Amino acid sequence: MNTTTRTALAAVVAAALLSATAPAALAADREHGGHGSHQGLQAALDQAVTGAGLPGVTAEVRDNGSTWWGQSGTADLSTGQKLRPQDRFRIGSTTKTFVATALLQLEAEGRLSIDDSVERWLPGVVDSNGYDGSAITIRQLLNHTSGVANIAMSDVAQHDFQGEAFLQHRFDHFTPQELVELGISVKPRFAPGTSWEYSDTNYVLAGMIIEQVTGHSLAQEIADRFAKPLHLKSTYEPASDDTGIRGPHGRFYSKLGTFNDPKLPIYDVTELSPSWGYGSGDMISTVGDLSTFFQALLGGRLLPPAQMAEMFTMKDPSTGAGWIPNSHYGLGVASVGLSCGEVWGMGGAINGSWSYTFGSRDGRHMMSTQVNGDWANGEEWGPISVFTKELEAEFCGEAKGK
Repeated sequence: MNTTTRTALAAVVAAALLSATAPAALAADREHGGHGSHQGLQAALDQAVTGAGLPGVTAEVRDNGSTWWGQSGTADLSTGQKLRPQDRFRIGSTTKTFVATALLQLEAEGRLSIDDSVERWLPGVVDSNGYDGSAITIRQLLNHTSGVANIAMSDVAQHDFQGEAFLQHRFDHFTPQELVELGISVKPRFAPGTSWEYSDTNYVLAGMIIEQVTGHSLAQEIADRFAKPLHLKSTYEPASDDTGIRGPHGRFYSKLGTFNDPKLPIYDVTELSPSWGYGSGDMISTVGDLSTFFQALLGGRLLPPAQMAEMFTMKDPSTGAGWIPNSHYGLGVASVGLSCGEVWGMGGAINGSWSYTFGSRDGRHMMSTQVNGDWANGEEWGPISVFTKELEAEFCGEAKGK
């Protein structure tokens, strides 16, 4: 759930600003010298602070065994503390990639099929207000073709999490069941499988299915399947009542849903309830851990070939309301078209923290970046425009807007 419907859409876009008939690798970036000294990327980071007015930005690049890290701005406006590679942040909708990968692993283990109905695993949970859980599949949850309305469209979200109301309600607690009830309080957006529209509710249901199938909490499955084997020491799904961030981190700032007005006040929103992000956007990580996870995923080390093919079967969301052109979405992953080719990964947005992790299709060249503000002065799409310039600088050798 985000402060406004548009902020929720931006989380989607930040999670999946992409394009899908991609070549296996980006060849043009090497010709342009896009990842030698990374001067172009550093310039884009500096511009994010001096031009777009963000508090701070950090990025890590991995390319065929070498690692580069850069930052600009501050982690804390009150102290001027610099950003550090080990700083943790909320990853928003990149949580969805972990959830989708876990479900595909369960399919590979023979414990479910992603073409199972929601009703099979969550009987009666999606069975009111025009919804029929027996007609919605897990696959449709993961690729946003279910027709289940986004939590952010509910009356509660619009009233309690829009604008300054968010400051009074950011510690409100929700169970996953309550989140689903908020989503289905809005009529179905379309018949299952007939269109595309991003919905956080889809991934709340996906997380509930993981718990139902395994008998374990979603947090335990994330830890056992990814954090422990990949040594992601800073990656975790917080407890629903854990309003802070464990370990090293800075502060996170918000303009409460307005992306590009430099005159609006800035609020510190570092502490908030993660319960309304369950399964769809509650996880915490670092740029380094995200690079490691996506390198393993794109490199084929987390899923067998059959499940990889399912994950990277992309849908064109261009007909979805408000979606950015030239973008495609798979099962919890996305691809973005650049001037020199495509990159693959995921992005996420939550109040005060936006991030992108994208790279070549084989995962050998990755960039993970994060900003500790949810706006970008003068940019229509807020931090998304900043991230696009970073991607262009790193992979194509020059920064271009979107």
